[in-house]
Amino acid sequence: MYDHKLFLKALVIMVVLRLTTAYELWQVLHEPTCEMATLRALLTQEERFPCRRTWERRLAHLPDTLPTQIATLGRFLVEVLDPFAPSGRAVALDSTLLRAFGGRVWHKKDKQQGVVPHSGIDIEAGWTKSGHHGWGYGWKLHLSVSCGAVWIPLAAELTPANCPDNEVAPRLVDELPLQVRFVLGDTHYNAPNVRERCELGGQTLIASGYGAYPRPESPLNSQAVRSFFHKLRSITIENFNQQFKTIFDAHRPVPTKGRNRTQNWALGAILTYQLLLFHRWKHNLPLRIGLKYALKAT
Repeated sequence: MYDHKLFLKALVIMVVLRLTTAYELWQVLHEPTCEMATLRALLTQEERFPCRRTWERRLAHLPDTLPTQIATLGRFLVEVLDPFAPSGRAVALDSTLLRAFGGRVWHKKDKQQGVVPHSGIDIEAGWTKSGHHGWGYGWKLHLSVSCGAVWIPLAAELTPANCPDNEVAPRLVDELPLQVRFVLGDTHYNAPNVRERCELGGQTLIASGYGAYPRPESPLNSQAVRSFFHKLRSITIENFNQQFKTIFDAHRPVPTKGRNRTQNWALGAILTYQLLLFHRWKHNLPLRIGLKYALKAT
């Protein structure tokens, strides 16, 4: 039985080399070059190298384990990087749209009739509407990210784009480090189930809403304090999303089709980002700038 870590290594290699299937990985690893010989050695266990079928089977089972792996590594990074020391203990929640494979969409009329007009349409994706970007077809990458001097992804899930943010949020909150005290979100997270889950874990949910600010029964309800938190959330999550999409070329449609493969690609990219942060910390390098070129140089 091969160790689970071996296939996590392989997933990171696939993200860095922009490979999307187990077959591509298998073919690339068998190229007769010194670099591929080194990678094959890293992916060998007890002098055995997995066959192609084993790669396909084990990579297909990775998506179920990736959210836990990301959360575990996120908590470890909080311990070593200590992002909350200079800037408080807040995290930002958000989801960002990843457009479906090929940029193709499955229109509602065709979906209702069960008609798939093009074989390149990813029928497992979904529709969503953004106040800034309008309608979009694809996937939602749900994230919690530390606010402060370094942006650390602490939890992540991928769903079809029509999945409500507040439905996924409690699972993200479940994975937060114990140090977190404030959970920042937009109006989509201003929901009873999210608030109850935060209170259960000893965190305070600060989420924007419609209409006037609530009466300042506590300092947290004052307009100045809530405006500060909303700005902090916006600066954190919007900049992180842009950086992440730039590093992994996610402004374009995703390179994968189907939920399973897209989970491997998107969550594998989050895991790779975390590992990149750890590598740069170990070598005393900046944690916000130069990440794209560091990955290209890998």
